Amino acid sequence: MKNLEELKKLLIVVDMVNGFVKEGIMSDRKIESIIPEQLRLIDETLREGEGLAFIKDSHNKGCREFDRYPEHCVKGTKESELVDELLPYEKNSLSYSKNSTSTIYAKDFINDIEKMKALREIIITGCCTDICVMNLAIPLQNYFDQIDRRVNITLPLNAVETYNSESHNRDEYNNMAFKLMEQSGIKLVKRYGGKNE
Repeated sequence: MKNLEELKKLLIVVDMVNGFVKEGIMSDRKIESIIPEQLRLIDETLREGEGLAFIKDSHNKGCREFDRYPEHCVKGTKESELVDELLPYEKNSLSYSKNSTSTIYAKDFINDIEKMKALREIIITGCCTDICVMNLAIPLQNYFDQIDRRVNITLPLNAVETYNSESHNRDEYNNMAFKLMEQSGIKLVKRYGGKNE
């Protein structure tokens, strides 16, 4: 990976941790289906020498968010670790732990974005589309608007997913999030790269 100052592109993988994908009360195995596409994007990004960042839900025990959501991804547990398929890439990437649904407030995240003076595009992948993905994409777009900086934010639809439950219809919440993000200026593509955008 290039120095932060030289990066033109940053691929962000949001919350592909065991607690949302493989185990625990907040997990949904359907989210696993986006891993192959994320691996393709990671390989492409690393071949180009561009930036890769992992965001990991990693909560303090008894944190305030647990007033609204069941206890999940507690710091130091297997749930807060990247899934095995992505784990080998973490050591040569940027990695941010967060205690809320928005990466914007994760330690060092915005400071690092500010250092990326050559940055022209951010690609966001991961889960959950309508929670942590959207709570990164829209505030990040707002941040760039605030400082009049032209950085395109792209969301590949085949590399994001959310969970399904009785009170949370996967398709409905995905579609709602897509509309809100698109309205905010996020570029939605079916697949990133090649002729299928």
